[in-house]
Amino acid sequence: MSQKVRVRFAPSPTGPLHIGGVRTALYNYLFARKTGGTFILRIEDTDQARFVPGAEQYILDSLAWLGISPDEGVGADGPHSPYRQSERKALYKQYADQLLREGKAYIAFDSFEELEAMRTLYESKGSAFQYNALTRVKLRNSLALSKAEVDALLASETPYVIRLKVPAKGEIRFQDSVRDWVHVHTSSMDDKVLMKSDGMPTYHLANVVDDHIMEITHVIRGEEWLPSAPLHILLYQSFGWQAPQFAHLPLLLKPEGNGKLSKRDADLGGFPVFPMEWTDPQSSVISKGFKQEGYLPAATLNFLAFLGWNPGTEQELFSLDELVDAFSLERINKAGAKFDVNKAKWFNQQYLKQSDSKELAQVYLPNLPAKDADAFVQLFLDRVTFPQELGQLVHEFSQKPHAYDEVVLATKWNLEAQKGLQVLAASLPTCSTWDADGIKHTIHVALEEAGIKMGKVMQMLRVALSGNGAGPDLMISMQLWGKDEVNERINAALSVFPKLVS
Repeated sequence: MSQKVRVRFAPSPTGPLHIGGVRTALYNYLFARKTGGTFILRIEDTDQARFVPGAEQYILDSLAWLGISPDEGVGADGPHSPYRQSERKALYKQYADQLLREGKAYIAFDSFEELEAMRTLYESKGSAFQYNALTRVKLRNSLALSKAEVDALLASETPYVIRLKVPAKGEIRFQDSVRDWVHVHTSSMDDKVLMKSDGMPTYHLANVVDDHIMEITHVIRGEEWLPSAPLHILLYQSFGWQAPQFAHLPLLLKPEGNGKLSKRDADLGGFPVFPMEWTDPQSSVISKGFKQEGYLPAATLNFLAFLGWNPGTEQELFSLDELVDAFSLERINKAGAKFDVNKAKWFNQQYLKQSDSKELAQVYLPNLPAKDADAFVQLFLDRVTFPQELGQLVHEFSQKPHAYDEVVLATKWNLEAQKGLQVLAASLPTCSTWDADGIKHTIHVALEEAGIKMGKVMQMLRVALSGNGAGPDLMISMQLWGKDEVNERINAALSVFPKLVS
């Protein structure tokens, strides 16, 4: 690859960053790292009416949390600053004027009311209105009006937009890295607005100009932009520029697979579609975030990477470096990817198991002694999906049983089991080293001296202590309960069990 790869993630600050946007950022990041290229963050804020305060910082914070921050752009600076389109306004006007001079664009004075009337007229005849080569000759623009009329309208400061002059006959074709060849006839395209009446560029002009100036080699973006790609190719051709390589990513679908994933789907399903929690500045409504729900950054990235891409192997768990090594545009799927939140939870469980227990203990169990907190994390780590569940487990773990496993009692409670619990009630208080090994040794010796096999007693001991017939390592559990608490629970069970099975 002769030219150094330069890719960009270009979100609009119109609200919280959707998880689909995060996936787009991730794929751009992975491709840049894989090829030794540059990952750029550009904020496309030309639509000032939809600008939401705090949205830009939210984007930066989300990427930082996931560890995919840009090499260049907003938050990182670089040679093509500024990276906010609202700060590059004068630049776009130059290029729009160039197209006007070359006869590849024109000025249109049509008011909103005039265009609405035209749409209504076409709809009454059963067709859709398009501002194109067929209709522009009947409308108020510099192609249909005389020079004197245009000059008069300009002199009177009549609002106008600049539209691209799409050829009446022609074909736009390009090879997409995901979709392969795309062919569109220009007769199906309309003359898109390039500069709005407020002097701001539309997305179409701004993103093409910026991608060219910033030397973007590959445009990796969502499938929703595929219908706009022929227009962008035409703009590149109009300027005489080489277009970047396009790759349009598959849609993220609802968990059931029918239709595009939305915030409403997330609200109904009780799962997040935003990387971090978001509070709407107008309504104060709070939307869930992957971070606050307890998803780890590495698990979130691994989950997102598999939404539309696969490595071609059986491996599912990847570090970020491993994702970089395995990633390629060629392995991105065309079909939409179902947003399976249960798979996201599975990834989180796997990464939790690999987490440092001491760090988790410090963060999520700060009120326990460090040794006990670490032991507790190790005890329950394979039983939780989210780290904050550890605190709830501590609470439940500390509560004395309020009920006992009836099935185990019915099948395991007998005179030998009763005698075994009585032996342990007498011997455990003498245990000199109250840790898992010391407790196990004391139990083994006491039962052996009493001539009772451990298998006849241990499940009943678990039920006596926890109320349940199964659970985490019993010796570590006993260590964490403490000697006095263990003895209280055994004695309580000895007084209750005979009544329960009589």
